[in-house]
Amino acid sequence: MKQNIIALVYDFDGTLTPKTMQEYTVFPRLKLNPGKFWRTILTEAAETEGEIMMIYMRQLITYAESLNIKITKEEFKAMASKIKYFKGVTSWFEHINKYVKSKHNKIKVAHYVISAGHHEILESTSIRNKLTNVFGSQYYFDNKGHATFPKNVVTDTAKTQFLFRINKGKEKISDSINSHMPEAHRPIPFENMIYIGDGLTDVPSMALIKKQNGHAVSVYPKNSKMQMKVSNELLSAKRVDFIAEANYTKSGILYKRICLLIDMISARIKYANELL
Repeated sequence: MKQNIIALVYDFDGTLTPKTMQEYTVFPRLKLNPGKFWRTILTEAAETEGEIMMIYMRQLITYAESLNIKITKEEFKAMASKIKYFKGVTSWFEHINKYVKSKHNKIKVAHYVISAGHHEILESTSIRNKLTNVFGSQYYFDNKGHATFPKNVVTDTAKTQFLFRINKGKEKISDSINSHMPEAHRPIPFENMIYIGDGLTDVPSMALIKKQNGHAVSVYPKNSKMQMKVSNELLSAKRVDFIAEANYTKSGILYKRICLLIDMISARIKYANELL
């Protein structure tokens, strides 16, 4: 069966987790006041017209050094265990996989995370072994294993690069995605993708996916009127197919509607392959 993989692509902060990964990890570790720290970052960004995530990653190293703390991969790995997820996330991927296998045995499913947050933390999370791949901002580590400068930075718009990587099957950063690849040769067509995010930072990815006949979903925390408003605005602007509470259990609306999208995509894939 040709092009029979459905990709579920997730944002991380606010989508799979109630808080940003920094609030569970680096901020407590460095005893940082998040509000004060981010104000410093935004002030520098405004004054220098610099990229916010680049400034954040550099400032984090500077602040850690002022406390005589060296940021290492081991530090990130230890911090990753502190992350808390929305209800049902840890079993979500297995439930989706079982659903696809039971109802669409010739269809495969892949799960990806694309985040502006730390790649080193994503690689050490408890859900990493349930994901096909993760993409995030990365540090360069010197020969002593210490983070010295940002190596790759994932911004809101840069997230779309990784959608193309998934689309073309070129998931290593060193792989060029600029050369032409016929649509029929791409492992995961955009129309086989479902993007799940939580807000305005996901708009470039949602817009790309929707423009290419794929699907997008916006989630919000229970009882958060502000986030629900953002999701409703995305729905009104036709950036997403539907919105739902960030409840990843099998009894939640999100699971039921994602399964419906999977059914629809699977039916199209099966129909297209009947014509081959």
